[in-house]
Amino acid sequence: MIKKILVVVLMLVAVMSNAQEGTSSPYSFYGIGIQKFKGTVENRSMGGLSIYADSIHLNLQNPASFGELRLTTYAVGATYNNFKISNQTESSSGDNATLDYLAIGIPAGKFGFGFGVIPLTSVGYQLDNIDDNGVEELFTGTGGLNKVFLAAGLKVNDNLSVGLDFNYNFGNIEEKSILSRPDVQFDTREITSANLSSFSLSLGLMYKTMVSEKLELSASVVSTPSFSLTFDGSRELSSILLGNNGQEVVIDRQETELEESEIDIPAELKVGTGIGNPKNWFVGAEYTYSDSGDYTEALFIRENVEYSNASKFKVGGFYIPKYNSLTNYFSRVTYRAGFRYEETGLNINNESIDEFGISFGVGLPVGRLFSNTNIGFEYGQRGTKDFGLVREDFFNVSISLSLNDKWFRKIKFN
Repeated sequence: MIKKILVVVLMLVAVMSNAQEGTSSPYSFYGIGIQKFKGTVENRSMGGLSIYADSIHLNLQNPASFGELRLTTYAVGATYNNFKISNQTESSSGDNATLDYLAIGIPAGKFGFGFGVIPLTSVGYQLDNIDDNGVEELFTGTGGLNKVFLAAGLKVNDNLSVGLDFNYNFGNIEEKSILSRPDVQFDTREITSANLSSFSLSLGLMYKTMVSEKLELSASVVSTPSFSLTFDGSRELSSILLGNNGQEVVIDRQETELEESEIDIPAELKVGTGIGNPKNWFVGAEYTYSDSGDYTEALFIRENVEYSNASKFKVGGFYIPKYNSLTNYFSRVTYRAGFRYEETGLNINNESIDEFGISFGVGLPVGRLFSNTNIGFEYGQRGTKDFGLVREDFFNVSISLSLNDKWFRKIKFN
């Protein structure tokens, strides 16, 4: 068991060192980047629902779910993203691949514990603007925010579980801007690099009860209080000469340190309920509210942008024809589907930037002890072509491994 723990810790350290997530969204230009989905492929395939928890899968969105675990569970997930960005006159496309999470859950009687690393936000953009006088501004940005979490859940009784996760959030965001004027020999380059860090926590509750012989009602609540994200870093201002192949030759450079400051991250409340037949089917709905109306652009000052309170609506579920079938493999496959709609709270040129996604997926049993491979697909849109903005169409293919083991066994003597 000690060897297993060491292997997991080493994997976490490696991922933590390279956990910045890639994106190519122009909307990551604002705030601290595009919000990443913070759950597993199993959750994501059901529209992002965090309501359901069982004894063999991790639910990274509600710490109370760790109290439901009965087997040690390892989980790792990754996503391939294909996207198209378009406005009224032109479009472009591309793709990227990212590691979504690495986590482990450990049961210990009525308690369950978990730890891992998850990306929170992602920054990745390249924006080019040329005005009527031939003045060109080029903005590029990279980085994002990640979290390392330690979670604990307690199964209070057969119906109620409660939990807490404690997070260390960290990351770096770098923005480079180049200003070129047709009548000036040298271009002006500004590079701002900000290091972000904070602690935060989430409180979770899950309730289950049988309302009939076959039907089980589930309810879930997750509360994440507001917290302050600290940032510091440096800003470099240079005169440069751009080569024909895009190389940047520095003529002179001046660097200053950024004063330490804070960004207030809004509080979030997530509530949901669902009903189903255990180990056969489940359907549920969830609502998330974020108090982001007072959020301000403290890191990079942007024009024509405001923030309002954000909301998310999710509906989804799963179906397993016969989980214990010995003759038909596909009867043991889990089939998932869902839908989500999000009012992100980001408003540009007085236009709300909304998002929706339609998802489905399968959970394929592998090996013993209920381990499985999960594959999910999602199509969605973000933004609009109106008011000089752009619309993103994206298609995600996600895959995860959920591997189970039993670490603690009672030794029997004859």
